[in-house]
Formats: sequence, structure tokens, C-alpha cells
Amino acid sequence: MAKEKDKAGPDLTKIRNLGIIAHIDAGKTTTSEHLLFYSGATHQLGKVDSGNTMTDFDEEEQERGITIYSACVPFQWRDCTVNLIDTPGHVDFTAEVERSLRVLDGCVVVFDAQKGVEAQSETVWRQADKYRVPRLVFVNKMDVVGANFDAAVAEVRERLEANPLPLQLPIGAGGPNDSPKPFAGVVDLLERKALYFDPADLGKTIRVEDVPEDMEADVAVWRDKLFDALTANDADDKITSLVLEGKDVPLETLRAVIREQTLKMLIQPVLCGSGRNHIGIQPLLDACTYYLPSPLDRPPVVGTHPTKKDKEEKRKCDPKEPFCGLVFKVVAGSHGELFFVRIYSGTLKPQSRLTNPGKESKELISKLYHTQADPTQRTELPEAVAGDIIALVGLKVSVTGDTLCETQHPILLEPITFAEPVVSQSIEPESSADRDRLTEVLTILRREDPTFTWRDDKDTGQKLMSGMGTLHLEIKRHRMERDFRLKVRVGKPRVSYRETLKSARTVEGDTQHLAGAHNLFARAVVEFEPTDGSGESIQVVSDLKPETIPAAFEAALIQGIRNSLDSGDVGFPVMNVRATIRAAKMDEALSTDAAFAAAGADAVRQALRDNVILLEPVMRLEVTVPEEALGAIAGDLNSRRAEILDQFPRGKLWVVEAIVALARMFDYADKARSLSAGRASYTMEPSAYRPAPDEVLRKMLDPFAD
Repeated sequence: MAKEKDKAGPDLTKIRNLGIIAHIDAGKTTTSEHLLFYSGATHQLGKVDSGNTMTDFDEEEQERGITIYSACVPFQWRDCTVNLIDTPGHVDFTAEVERSLRVLDGCVVVFDAQKGVEAQSETVWRQADKYRVPRLVFVNKMDVVGANFDAAVAEVRERLEANPLPLQLPIGAGGPNDSPKPFAGVVDLLERKALYFDPADLGKTIRVEDVPEDMEADVAVWRDKLFDALTANDADDKITSLVLEGKDVPLETLRAVIREQTLKMLIQPVLCGSGRNHIGIQPLLDACTYYLPSPLDRPPVVGTHPTKKDKEEKRKCDPKEPFCGLVFKVVAGSHGELFFVRIYSGTLKPQSRLTNPGKESKELISKLYHTQADPTQRTELPEAVAGDIIALVGLKVSVTGDTLCETQHPILLEPITFAEPVVSQSIEPESSADRDRLTEVLTILRREDPTFTWRDDKDTGQKLMSGMGTLHLEIKRHRMERDFRLKVRVGKPRVSYRETLKSARTVEGDTQHLAGAHNLFARAVVEFEPTDGSGESIQVVSDLKPETIPAAFEAALIQGIRNSLDSGDVGFPVMNVRATIRAAKMDEALSTDAAFAAAGADAVRQALRDNVILLEPVMRLEVTVPEEALGAIAGDLNSRRAEILDQFPRGKLWVVEAIVALARMFDYADKARSLSAGRASYTMEPSAYRPAPDEVLRKMLDPFAD
């Protein structure tokens, strides 16, 4: 990652923290493998099909041929240090993309040249928009049947409302057996040169030639488009006057303008190639160093003062600033937990003591590391500085999304928000002697993955684990069995419902009862109101004056409210609710922490009684199907009460986009295959939680009702 420091310290302008994001099977991991191979970080080019890629280090990834865990790998390219994160494309592991984009400075979005913008492409693009991450576009798989560079770029512009700017054109498209002019190389529009990559040495050798004669007209047209786009945003007139006068723009000036507009997110430079055929990767690496930001190009990170919530705090990317970092990933292993941290400011050394302001606790940093993709492959560091991504050990209470900072200079960064789990399964150990062990392992996995949760079902006594999909839960079960040597049994997948309030309600929670030989007393007035879903799903705040009750009682009251909201009225977690403690009363002799926790729980019960809306997860569905099966697929979706959003052609196939309740989709894989003679494919991702039909709630409250 960061280069060894000289006396002046590392050159932060030469660091690139970037990620590779895309829809599943667009070629992210193959692209990442080529980046590592050409940079010298690996000496063998791994293949996804062979299960020997560097970034897919986990056994499960190698067996399935998909990326499950985001992997951070450092390497050198030219004079830059690149911290590369390869992220999953499967929607069940969207948390890995979310937390990676939260800490990255730039990213490369990979698109399939034949399929264009797909469902998960839209999701990851929106996630990059959310965190204001500048990006490049790489149109991959130019060698496949139906590859269409122009169509892919047009889809990025139209469907993603983006401003893609091609810096290259493909020489041909498709493979040698399906195209009169198969994909052979790329034309660099800036230098007006054709680049060919020697397959004999896996594309390492690049042959530079003049633009093919049959492409000269196209190159002229696309260069005009390039300059039109750049001059439209050229506020400082760096190149406009030269273009209007018909003069050549110096290459370095041109690159500087492209970089400036990329960092402002006015454009997204577009390159193309084929990972499988080893074409176009080195120019992509060059583009990452030319156009994507260094840590110094990003604005100062903004947070709040932990005790003065209205006071804004900022930290510049400077090793001399007070230390500030964000925990963005936790990896549990046989030798303890490893915590990945993006350092936004300051310098960190082993044996440092930091504060976690969100948890109001101190943390001792034992050791610092740079890791390879496999976290067990690590290099110990004497120190780490602003702009770097590191792993560390020693944290006790910190989890994903927590801030670490110096005690004397506190700052609380905005936490990472994750989607709510949508699928649940019962789980139990094969041996009753392993019940406590199961609880321990589930807790470890929840610390590691914010989209994985578990709870005890109050009606059945079973443990229920919840995640983003059936594959997500299957991976967790395999991890328990493989990594933790814990044999378990699981039930059938089922929908993970949620609850919310019908209307605002102010209640008085009370505790007045015998506990052993002692009376307990606590009373609290709490206002509950539904929220719009932005920000934290559950917000519990106190409006009490400091002297009303002791801080320990107030904390217990808040925790009592939170714990009770976790199980709701019907038995599902409550979401999109804000609870404000307006008043509280105590008795010097009879009040305890437990009494106030019970008062909080009583307030929740009163607020939810006959005041609950049951929410169900609805999914965004994209089905790709032959035209002859389009009517049958659409009819089946209508029978599932799906809302069909759009139908459009993609090459020789048709795409159907729809919104549909997850509860109606558990048998969809078999149905879609039967309706299309096995030719339909689909992707599905969580869209939102919406009110479930009234009969679903009635059935839950009275399972024997008609």
C-alpha cells in the first residue's frame, strides 16, 4: 500500500485507493487479476474458472467462481501505489460494495459489452453516486458474440444518467468465428494510435501502430465529440481557445483537463478491452493513475463533535493532523479478528491508544498491517499515515462503521448504512451441547457482516438468522461448518418481515413490581413517531435535562427501548421509527438500571399495541428472456402481482424489469426455466420494504383464521 517513507514522508499524490465494481459476471475479478499480473504483484495470471485468482482467496469463492468478500491488494504501477479493492457483483453481498465505496477515492465500473447496463450495474453506480466517488468506465468482453461498444456507452448515458466520454475505440468486435472483423485491439483517441496486445505473452507486449485506414473517419468523429464534451465544461479555458483556433492540444494539457473534469464528476472516461483475451488492461491502469483521485484530491472528511452534535469537525488528509480513521470491515479468523481501517488524517503507530467516540470507549491498537487479498498474508508496519488503508488488531468493541480518533481531538464520522436483511432461516446445532457455541459464532459473524443478523424467536424459541438472500445464508452456514467446525441444521428460507408505526404516539412506560424481595420503580414518557427511512432505521434520543436521572439509568432506558424495538409487537424488528425520551422519574431507593430498561420496554409495548404496519421486502427483478417466451414470463409475473416497470430489447433477447414481493418469488427459478425452455436468466435485488397485504398480518396474529 503506502510506500516506505523517506525523510519527507510518503508522496500522497502518488496513492490511488480504488475499487472495481460491476454486475455479476461482467469480468471484475478477471480484470483485477490482469491489473495485478501486469503490475508484477503476481507472477501467474489466475483464472476464475480454475479457482486460482488472487483476489478470490476463499474456498467458497474458488468453488463457486464468484467474488464474495471484498479483497484489498496493494501494488505499484509506474510511479503510483495502488490499493485495489475487488468487490462482489452478486446482490447478496452488496454490503461489501457499500463499505468499500465508503472509503475509496475512485473506482472502475466494468460493463459487459454485450449486456450493457444490468440490474446490479445500476445499484453499484448509485452507491458510487451516494459517496461522490469519481469513476472510470471499462467496457469489457469486447470479444464476445454481440459485443457492441456504442450501445454499451449509450446505455450508460441513458439508463444511468451519466456522461461517459470514450477515450478509446475498439478495433473490431466479437470473436474470430462470429464476426467479419473480430476484436483485435484499441485505438487511443488522445494519441491517435492503434494498440495491439501480443497473446503469446498474455498481452504483456504492446504493439503501437497507426490507426487502421478503415477507422480514420470514425476516429475523427469521436475526437470531435471528445473535444466538444471537454470544452463544454472548460470553465478555465484551458483548451477551448486552442480547439477553436484549430491547434493541437498538448497531450499533458488534455490529460489534465480530463482529470479535472473526472474529479468533479462531470465526465466518466471510457476505455474498452477484453480480460479473457488480455487486451486493453495496461491503458486502463494508466488511466487510473492519470484520471482517478489521490487522497489529496478528495475533500476533507467531515464529522461532528461527539458531545456537541451541532459542531462540525473536519480533518484534512495530512499526516500531521490529529488521527482519524474509519473501521470499514471486520474479518473473523482462527487467530482473532482483523479490522480494516481507512486513515483519513494523522499518523498511527502500534501500541497507540485511541477513542471510539460512538461507543464512548478506549481502544488499544496492538499491531498494524498491510495485507494481501487473503488477510492471513500480511506485512507488519512500524506506522501508517493519512491516505492509507490498513489492517489492525487489538480492537475490543469497535465494529464496521465506527470512528477511531485521538482522545484530545474527538470527531465522529458518519457511519456506513446498510440494507435491511430480507430472508431468514431457523438454525440449530446438531448437538445440544453446542448451543452456547452457536450463539458465540452467530455473534462473531454478525460483527463481521452488518447485513447478517440473528435473534431468538420469542414464539418458537428457535434461533433465526437473517441475510440478503438464500446464497448469503448458505455461505454463512458453510463458514460455520468449515471455519468454526460447528455442525448445524437449518430450516427453509422465509421472508424477513419488519414492523413500523401506523401513527405517532406518546406513552408513559412504567415499572412498578416486585423483583425478588425488592420493589422496583421507573417511569418514562416517550414519544414514538414514524420516519421517512433516511438515516438510521431506529433512532432513540433523549430530551432529558442532565440532572433528571443518572447517566447510567438514562443509558439503560435507551437500551431497553432499542432491545424491545428489535423484537416488535408481532415478533419482527421495527424500522423507520424515532423514539424521543421526553420525561423520566426515579425513586432514590427503588430505581435501578433494570427498572429503567423495563420501563423502556413497556413504553415500546404501549406504542406498538394495535398500531403496527407489517412491512415486507419487495425486490427489483430483471429477467432476460428470448422474445418467444416474453409473453409467458410477463403473464407469470402478473400472476405474482408484480409491477412491470419496463420491457426492452437487448441484442436478440428481451429484458423485463419489475418490482415484486419476495414472498412470491421463492419458486421463481424453476418457473422461469420451465416457461423459457431453460433460456431465461434473472437477477433480483432488494428494492424497499413496503406494507404487506392485510391478510398476511391477520394470518400471523391468528394462524387458524380462515
